[in-house]
Amino acid sequence: MIDENASAAATTTVSHHHDASLYDDDGRPKRRGTVWTTSSHIITAVIGSGVLSLAWSIAQLGWIADPIVMIFFSLVTLYTSYFLADSYRVGDPVTGKRSYTYMEAIGNILGGKNFIFCGIMQYTNLYGTAIGYTIGAAMSMMAIAKTDCIHSSHGKNSCHVSGNWYIIWFGIIQLVFSQIPNFHKMGLLSILASVMSFTYSLISLALGIAHVSGYYKISI
Repeated sequence: MIDENASAAATTTVSHHHDASLYDDDGRPKRRGTVWTTSSHIITAVIGSGVLSLAWSIAQLGWIADPIVMIFFSLVTLYTSYFLADSYRVGDPVTGKRSYTYMEAIGNILGGKNFIFCGIMQYTNLYGTAIGYTIGAAMSMMAIAKTDCIHSSHGKNSCHVSGNWYIIWFGIIQLVFSQIPNFHKMGLLSILASVMSFTYSLISLALGIAHVSGYYKISI
């Protein structure tokens, strides 16, 4: 009840001192998302660098088990998408209080100290993801450096490459980018992320075609 009154008071204050069309019903700056920006975020979330290892995963599971697993995870993704959409507002789906973060949604719906558990799980996942991407980026740079070294030496040098400096520099770059205020609101970031997602898919497709064409000869 207190939250609803505070939100109403904030909205009233905004309407008296500012243009109400620039603010949402809870007094925060009006969201400017469109269908295109939403689609780009969905593409970025679904198609990541993990698609590069999708072909390898299919090869390990086989043509029967892998489609079943992919369909299962697609259904899980669809279910969680509906679940998140339903959890965005508390109570009324049109006028209810908005939840802008996962922790806020858990706090508004479940209450108590459940949001603390949500925060622990969320930041643990973020921590693990950051480590994974740091190691993955370092391994990619090591592979590029080793390939260049082997070609330069015409295969005479084993070309041992250490990934320590790549890990350090990638971590430094992440720290620098994390200091940019409102980094998540940069429109160019969404476009760049979508382009990278399609690039991952095209690279995976090209490597798959190149690999298959090496075993089979197509004649017309």
